[in-house]
Amino acid sequence: MESIEAAKLIGAGLAAIGVGVAAIGVGIVFGQFLNSAIRNPAAADGQQGRLFIGFAAAELLGLIAFTIAILILFVV
Repeated sequence: MESIEAAKLIGAGLAAIGVGVAAIGVGIVFGQFLNSAIRNPAAADGQQGRLFIGFAAAELLGLIAFTIAILILFVV
């Protein structure tokens, strides 16, 4: 019975890695936006919508990974 609990904890830990990867993705999105805004300030306003779409996509993946980790811990 203890091996099932250990497997649940390992599975939840592996699923929680996605939360950290999402944070890295958000950092990359904002970093690249700042890089392009510094290179071409006139185009920064036109790229802001894409910035928020990229942020939302990266954050959504993190929330899905967190939800899966919680489901593994408490439901399975």
